[in-house]
Amino acid sequence: MERDDEERRPLGASWRLTHRPAAADGGGSAAGVSGDSVVWPTVDGPLGLSEERSLEYARNFFRWGFCLLPFLWAVNCFYFWPVLRNRSSSASFQRIRPYIVGSAAGFAVFTILLSSWALTFAIGGEKIFGPAWKDMVMYNVAEKLGLTGWI
Repeated sequence: MERDDEERRPLGASWRLTHRPAAADGGGSAAGVSGDSVVWPTVDGPLGLSEERSLEYARNFFRWGFCLLPFLWAVNCFYFWPVLRNRSSSASFQRIRPYIVGSAAGFAVFTILLSSWALTFAIGGEKIFGPAWKDMVMYNVAEKLGLTGWI
């Protein structure tokens, strides 16, 4: 019987770190998760990172997102989607969750700013900027530099 349990156990070293066995009294673990359910911090499940490594990755992705790399916030939200999606997992991953929620908020702000900037130029164009619009657009750079004569 013990051999069957070992064969059904998920592979990966992080299984032992994130699996919370049921308490001896049958009341579940301290985090309120039953012994049969396993909560993983990453989308990789049992092949993912341990909780300590997850904290390190989440923190690094969050911080590097401020260095003009906001798409790392999107990667952070995607990779740690189980932590972001499940509020019940916030009890078990309470150290990781602030970085993931911060990444989601930062990426949302970045997306709004980038979209409004792009739409201002795409929709407004010459109506908003007047004659200076011809100097700001990038599609006529080749003409300004004389690079279109050979075509």
